[in-house]
Amino acid sequence: MTAPATAVAHANIALAKYWGKRDEALALPATSSLSLTLDAFRSTTTVVPDDPEAQAAGADLATLDGAPMTGNSLDRVRRFLDLVREQAGGGGYARVTSTSTVPIGAGLASSASGFAALAGAGARAYGLDLDDRGLSRLARRGSGSACRSVFGGLVVWHAGTDDASSYAEPVPGGEPGGALDPAMAVVVLNPGVKSVSSREAMRRTVQTSPFFAGWVESTERDVMLMLDRVAAGDLAGLGELAESNALRMHATMLGARPPVRYWTGQTVAVLDEVAALRADGLACWATMDAGPNVKVLCAATDLDRVAAALAKGADGDLDRLVITARPGPALSVAGAIA
Repeated sequence: MTAPATAVAHANIALAKYWGKRDEALALPATSSLSLTLDAFRSTTTVVPDDPEAQAAGADLATLDGAPMTGNSLDRVRRFLDLVREQAGGGGYARVTSTSTVPIGAGLASSASGFAALAGAGARAYGLDLDDRGLSRLARRGSGSACRSVFGGLVVWHAGTDDASSYAEPVPGGEPGGALDPAMAVVVLNPGVKSVSSREAMRRTVQTSPFFAGWVESTERDVMLMLDRVAAGDLAGLGELAESNALRMHATMLGARPPVRYWTGQTVAVLDEVAALRADGLACWATMDAGPNVKVLCAATDLDRVAAALAKGADGDLDRLVITARPGPALSVAGAIA
């Protein structure tokens, strides 16, 4: 039996990065990773299975923020729903309606929240009664980092060696008001779609960067060290590792042929400002993903000061868009399993 279902998932930002796959078909990562789910960015997705118009079209139909999805974006949704129907043992074509507060394709984890929400709504709509680990594994097949958006707060994604062993789970310590009490100031320098997709950039880095093997080895070590810092309530130690990990990821991309460079002059300026704030005694650390935008980790008690400083810039004459975020919730799903 099938029934409509709606899910809400929040984007996550990696502190120890996921960059590179060991198996593209199963979306198995080259390394484990650690992330923070944010309350400021979310995707809401409704899946209506056996939709009459979709049945007539002979394919799933989907909209994002009111506009029909086309091309590769629609193909990814359809492939994912095929996987859901395969696990469910059948079912007709669906209508998918999604909205997102995350800029698409800008390195702000829109695919993480999007596919986590699609996994939650799709599984429920087609009658799959999955536990959290099962939902995490399913979401991973749509977009690797989506497996982390199934959970709130700090989350570790175990790289694993096969489909069953590659999943995410929450890490105690990232809750608001806890010992770490983490937050992020997201400096949006360019919300537009990047010229090289994350998938293409990952593939190019894995295949051509001579630095990739070192990246894998060092990131596995970073994850273990970060988990130790979280357990100790050491935000400064966690932040230092996160900033170093992000810089090494981008250095590895620069070693690809042709190089992948998401940074702009504005990106470098923000990195310099974060270092200057830290030197002045305001504890904060930068991290970046596949895009020019910079996320800045800090304590929740310092978030407003960090955001205000970055919005104004070093000379105090800028008006940058800075979005403040705190730890976000886990995936939520509404709609009965029929």
